[in-house]
Amino acid sequence: MDPRINGFDYRRITVADGVTLNAAVGGSGPAIVLLHGFPQTHLMWRHVAADLAADHTVICPDLRGYGDSDKPVDTDGDAYAKRTMAADIVALAGALGHERFALAGHDRGALVAFRAGLDHPAAVSQLALLDILPTLDMWDVLHGASAAVAFHLYLMAQPQGLPEQLIGGSPDAFFGYFLDLWARDPEAIPADVRDAYLRASRAAVPSIVADYRASAAVDVAHDTADRAADNQLRMPVTVLQQDWGAALGYDAAKVWRAWAPDLEHQTVTCGHFMAEETPAEVVRALRALLRR
Repeated sequence: MDPRINGFDYRRITVADGVTLNAAVGGSGPAIVLLHGFPQTHLMWRHVAADLAADHTVICPDLRGYGDSDKPVDTDGDAYAKRTMAADIVALAGALGHERFALAGHDRGALVAFRAGLDHPAAVSQLALLDILPTLDMWDVLHGASAAVAFHLYLMAQPQGLPEQLIGGSPDAFFGYFLDLWARDPEAIPADVRDAYLRASRAAVPSIVADYRASAAVDVAHDTADRAADNQLRMPVTVLQQDWGAALGYDAAKVWRAWAPDLEHQTVTCGHFMAEETPAEVVRALRALLRR
């Protein structure tokens, strides 16, 4: 049996036709939803969630296509659009009795959270985004040889068939590569948790690829339309990220201010998996956001 978040109840909630999400729910008080990244599950929030549950209702779902949540086949290119996945999260919170909630996301979950903030501003009270740029800006800053750091984005952007075959041929090597490369503190992801991530990812290759493929197509179109309409995040926003701006040659805080007028931007010194590597720092940032 995979590890679980201690003290949390596990529920399956229907959020769309034929789509049920697995969610860990704990604590009581104002709600905060925590969305995981790649190649992980809700379990990445285990330390942060336990702390926040002292005075908040904490909801940690597996995104559609990940973990123990449903993995619908992507027949039209929209099943894993961040707009679709964001609607899942609003429906999930509503089903649990929370029409308005704070939202934090890491990596892929942060892209879903970003879209939820734009599409559902009445539902999202505060927004935290960990180690991403918005999809449109992400593609814009990748140039030349330095873009090799994001080779997986280009691989999974390819038409259906080849990426799934290549990754499916050696899934543990593929997903394990990122777990090892992106963690500055390998001890932050213990063996049982790492094994759980690999098992979950191994069983979800088509849906994970579909999630990434959407970020090279429909997600770009949605971000482009929002930029043209000057649609911004109107709630308080906190962004925590590694210093990718220095590595790739852009001003990260400036990029974010164009989307989030009420912005707190922080550069961290840990690795990508900050909720597991430095959970206390993440908790401090989230609690400060919740007071804004």
